[in-house]
Amino acid sequence: MTTGPNTQWVSEKVSEHRSELEELYQQLHRNPELSMQEADTVAEIRRRLDDHGYDTREIGGGVVGVLANGDGPTVMFRADIDALPVQEATGLPYASTKTMADREGTIVPVMHACGHDVHVTAGIGAARVLAEARDRWAGTYVALFQPGEETAEGARAMVDGGLVGQVPAPDVVLGQHVLTRPAAGQVGTRQGAMLSTGASIRVTVHGKGSHGAMPHLGIDPVVLAASIVLRLQGIVAREVDPFTMAVVTVGSLQAGTKSNIIPDHAVLLINIRAYDDDVRDHLLAAIERIVRAECEASGSPREPEFGPYDQYPLTDNDPEVTSRVHEAFVAHFGADRVADLDPVPASEDFSVLPTAFGVPYTYWGIGGFLPDQPVFPNHNPGFAPAMQPTLTTGSEAAVVAALSWLGKE
Repeated sequence: MTTGPNTQWVSEKVSEHRSELEELYQQLHRNPELSMQEADTVAEIRRRLDDHGYDTREIGGGVVGVLANGDGPTVMFRADIDALPVQEATGLPYASTKTMADREGTIVPVMHACGHDVHVTAGIGAARVLAEARDRWAGTYVALFQPGEETAEGARAMVDGGLVGQVPAPDVVLGQHVLTRPAAGQVGTRQGAMLSTGASIRVTVHGKGSHGAMPHLGIDPVVLAASIVLRLQGIVAREVDPFTMAVVTVGSLQAGTKSNIIPDHAVLLINIRAYDDDVRDHLLAAIERIVRAECEASGSPREPEFGPYDQYPLTDNDPEVTSRVHEAFVAHFGADRVADLDPVPASEDFSVLPTAFGVPYTYWGIGGFLPDQPVFPNHNPGFAPAMQPTLTTGSEAAVVAALSWLGKE
């Protein structure tokens, strides 16, 4: 395991490529692509990995580069590559003005509003540094660039596409995300639950249409849906331990077209979050129980329909792996640049990858905002991490973490 001065060369090497990293980042930011439609991004990543001597292949919509460098452990580093249907409002000179058709054919604005352009740039930076410094490490480095994180599809698509049989089995899987905290230039680690498990459910409840002036001749699904919304609030308030994190949100309720027409159905879009799989299962079961009970109480003529989607696993960092990476970060960056992160109530599909291989993992945060900079959260139209020191910190962090397994004494 490398310590202290042994990784000083990483900072120097990353600094050599600073201008190129900034150019790549701006190129990616100007040209975002929606989830599972990242063809140009994949092509650019693969071209660069090929140029750096990696054995590359496209799997499940993503791209993987393998660099074998003698006997030793195998480390996989994952970066996600997709953007969001958001109209950018950063005012940056390299802001995205791009639109593209989503998979339903609707033309939407597209923006890297979650920092995946930072992730790709840091991943390419790390891949290049390791390729140019093979005398400093031994083993195999697997650079994985994953599509479709924002829709919880990409990691599963790569696994279903044969990832496990097509690349060397890693001993550990690593990943990172640019966040609003800690500050730019810092990294943050956490043992145990790092990101929440999450899921969305589309619920359709059925009534009986009627004239608004003749409600007794119908069954009103709007009243039914409203009762469900109110009753769902009792799950967290009365069924979950007050010291346990849980969230149930009804983000959308749609029904009807006119004020004087009672419609025949209503649709609710419900989202849940938790830091524990048992709590997640309880939330899902409670939602179904309440929906069915309210439908029966209203005399609904048909059974409700449940359509789960965007299902994210818990990101639960392995304590030993996380401790090892944390120590390597402290040795490289100094203790003042390494923070202890609180759990983040967002969700990721990153852990699908190490779970498929049956290996431990850790996932850390890198700061994206300077102290005097306006801070906008991920997914906001104004989300604009400081280009530096974010890019160099992310690149160094990826290399240093990998070297804690691959580095020579």
